[in-house]
Amino acid sequence: MNSEITAPPEANSGAETAQATITFDDLGLSADTLRAVKEGGYNTPTPIQAQAIPEVLKGRDILGIAQTGTGKTAAFVLPMIDILAAGRARARMPRTLILEPTRELAAQVAENFDKYGKYQKLTKALLIGGVSFGDQDALLARGVDVLIATPGRLLDHFERGKLLLTGVQVMVVDEADRMLDMGFIPDIERIFKLTPFTRQTLFFSATMPPEITRLTEAFLSSPKRIEASRPATAAGTIEQRIIPLPGGDPRTRRAALRAVMQSANVRNGIIFCNRKTDVDVVAQSLKRHGFNASPIHGDLDQSLRTKTLDRFRSGDLQFLIASDVAARGLDIPDVSHVFNYEPPRSPDDYVHRIGRTGRAGKQGASFTLVAPNDRKSLDAIEKLMGKTIEAASIEGVPEAAIGDPRDTGGRGRRAEELKREHSKRITEKKQRFQKRDPERPEAATEPVKPGEPSEPRPPREERPRASRNERHREKTPAPLPHQDKDTPGFGDNLPAFLRKK
Repeated sequence: MNSEITAPPEANSGAETAQATITFDDLGLSADTLRAVKEGGYNTPTPIQAQAIPEVLKGRDILGIAQTGTGKTAAFVLPMIDILAAGRARARMPRTLILEPTRELAAQVAENFDKYGKYQKLTKALLIGGVSFGDQDALLARGVDVLIATPGRLLDHFERGKLLLTGVQVMVVDEADRMLDMGFIPDIERIFKLTPFTRQTLFFSATMPPEITRLTEAFLSSPKRIEASRPATAAGTIEQRIIPLPGGDPRTRRAALRAVMQSANVRNGIIFCNRKTDVDVVAQSLKRHGFNASPIHGDLDQSLRTKTLDRFRSGDLQFLIASDVAARGLDIPDVSHVFNYEPPRSPDDYVHRIGRTGRAGKQGASFTLVAPNDRKSLDAIEKLMGKTIEAASIEGVPEAAIGDPRDTGGRGRRAEELKREHSKRITEKKQRFQKRDPERPEAATEPVKPGEPSEPRPPREERPRASRNERHREKTPAPLPHQDKDTPGFGDNLPAFLRKK
């Protein structure tokens, strides 16, 4: 939770600087909640916490916009603990609902409730995939104050008749733009309609694409808009560099990645890949070369994903190879480096990826491998960031990987080498085939050199073209000796009593 309390220095600008002296004692939280916060070693809230917590306690709808790592989770967890202190849960009717896009984020929010609500007698349930329905249903049957869920599993329970949402007093939608990327918006709209109209809604997102704006206008009532920093910006504590590559050859890309990881003073790091298959391939490659690395993506079993994250947080695992499932909101407070195996498809994802480092005011570094065919993605990222990302020359990167990714005039040396190697292999294969069967006419003759006339082929033997009926008769088999033409349809199985004497 370290990253959820202390914001990067960049966030403390403008009007927010005036709030730097505000402490948690000034936000109106209960004594029990403040006690838990102070035992965690925190006194000063982040800008979004300082602005959001008093408004949530007043019962207002909130539209929070802040970059990753600025404390959005604590901004709604702390006031919700106080709101739930008065009241009692009823069976299958949760009092609050928190929607998260991934299992890891949902589990992280549950940990925050355990940590800061330890002096409150609150019950909670975590509805995520990879866990048996029976265990989750048992918790719902006893009644829960806090329901933390991913949209798919929540609707599964509702459709089974195991859950009612008519008692929800406070509803939180976290990482809304990630929900949009993962295709959850139709589910979110359906869940909104299942909750009471009088609910209090807290909506948090790092960016505000048009679809998210439409959703907030439809389901939020006069929300308090809170922007802790300019949307889609990276913290100033992150040193960003690109590693130019000549082409998209996977072997060269993996070799360059290893060279960068070895040259940098890496305490620990996260390597992001666009595809799940690349996550597994890169993880296996790094392990073969002696790196302490493990993969994490959506296709892995939930227990393995949780174990891998715990190992990374504890320092037992040095490198985490991940898909974008780990790019949003995960509380891993002390990551020294982020490596992008390739630029993400969405420039917003770049901000969230590199936001895993440089948190809580600490220094971080990010390296992105960029080939010529990644130019569009790089241009979109630089346009969003409002600056050009400098290229780095790393000792040990393969010689073929030195070049400018913005120069797309040629195919690159490595691509041309592969093309020549392929042509050479084809020629050698033809020669081996000819030597294997020397009796073939084409193998016995010398190949014709360019510019020399070839010998004319002998003319085909001409024969008169048969009529259609003649060709049909040629294809029709002759009748068996015992078969009579006047008794068609039986073929070889003609009964003896039907044969004419």
